[in-house]
Amino acid sequence: MNRPRSLRCLAALAMVALAATACGRSGQGNAPSGSSSQAAAGRTAAELLPAQYRQKGVLRVATAVGYPPMEMYEPGTTRLTGVDPDLAKAIAERLKLKLELTNAAFDGLIPGLESGRFDLVMSSMTDSAQRRRAVDFVDYFRTGGVIMTKKGNPQGIKSLTDLCGKTVVLAKGSSNLHIGEEQNAKCGAKMRISQSEDAPTGLLQLDSGRAVATIVDYPVARMFTKKSGAYEVLPTQYGTAPWGIAASKSQGGLRDAVHKALQELIDNGGYRKILDTWGVGDSAVPEATVNDGQ
Repeated sequence: MNRPRSLRCLAALAMVALAATACGRSGQGNAPSGSSSQAAAGRTAAELLPAQYRQKGVLRVATAVGYPPMEMYEPGTTRLTGVDPDLAKAIAERLKLKLELTNAAFDGLIPGLESGRFDLVMSSMTDSAQRRRAVDFVDYFRTGGVIMTKKGNPQGIKSLTDLCGKTVVLAKGSSNLHIGEEQNAKCGAKMRISQSEDAPTGLLQLDSGRAVATIVDYPVARMFTKKSGAYEVLPTQYGTAPWGIAASKSQGGLRDAVHKALQELIDNGGYRKILDTWGVGDSAVPEATVNDGQ
């Protein structure tokens, strides 16, 4: 989503980062240095993994359900499934670790990472400059937000400008909320913005008529529209940006090993197979990058 978050090394920083978004690419940012990249060139991801993780034998990854097809529960169960759980499992296998996948509240993901409760966060999280003050990202996906309305688009909405003066529902802490708030600052007649816990609960407000539109990440919007047939998705994507796997800035060795593991999966075709399985192959990245958002 989009999903923005940031670490609470400083409480104020966390509050700023939670509302942050990213757009476009901006080089490698805090990518591994030349010397470390050279050292990694002839080594596998498992060989790059710091000893402390090899000794534990477990990779603790956190996500937040409610964002299909990226992360969700398998119908009728509490088993986590989707793009991010599948990719987390594949990365853990490349690192020769057992995956321990945890569902947590979206706004608690980065604080949990910083406190050491999790090793990584994989939850459709936008790689933004404000978040990178707190965490590092291994970028694995690229997409943007789209406007969703009821089928038939009864309000005739064509762009963000047409949301001015209307009631719009946007997910808390998401980059799509930031997109809506930026547009609202330009509106003469202000939007009435309601904040939902996640995309599915936001769509309930469309169903009931309490909101006329929402902004949802393209892969999520496409899946909901395909499944229900009750919605319409406008074609323009806003705030297109990379999504990243978040790692603590204090764990550069783990970040580099995950970066290498993702590249190995890209090279052997496993990465694209996972994305294609969930119908989001058009958001694939050609190579693994680090801190590559704006």
